[in-house]
Amino acid sequence: MSPKLKKFLKSWIINTLAVAVAAYVLSGITYQKPADLIIASLVLGILNAFLRPILLLMALPLLVFTLGLFILVINAVLLWFVGHISPEHFAVKDFKSAFWGALLISVVSLLLNSLTGSGNSRIQVHRGTRPPGSDKGGGGPVIDV
Repeated sequence: MSPKLKKFLKSWIINTLAVAVAAYVLSGITYQKPADLIIASLVLGILNAFLRPILLLMALPLLVFTLGLFILVINAVLLWFVGHISPEHFAVKDFKSAFWGALLISVVSLLLNSLTGSGNSRIQVHRGTRPPGSDKGGGGPVIDV
């Protein structure tokens, strides 16, 4: 299996799990069977790959003004749109459900990507000795960011 296909499948599984958590927690997001959830997460991923960059560019002044918080609205619009493509299989009741669902999907995806190491976020812990001469004038712990 190629590395790109592996990355795509891992991303799709994480996205599907995040959408499943949102559907489980929120009563406004429903699906009929697991296959509907898998297809909805695939459609959401495709929209995020192609439509989201265009929406981000169009909403750039709002993104700057709101310090990036408008991204939550864009994510909610995309989730709401997925729910309206095939409402008999995957439905999003209203924009409020889409907003909270998008927020929950973002948080769960961030956590799962961090745990699996598949996202852009990396946590590294380096242990070692202090550099020579660093004990002068302090004595407390040193945190390098």
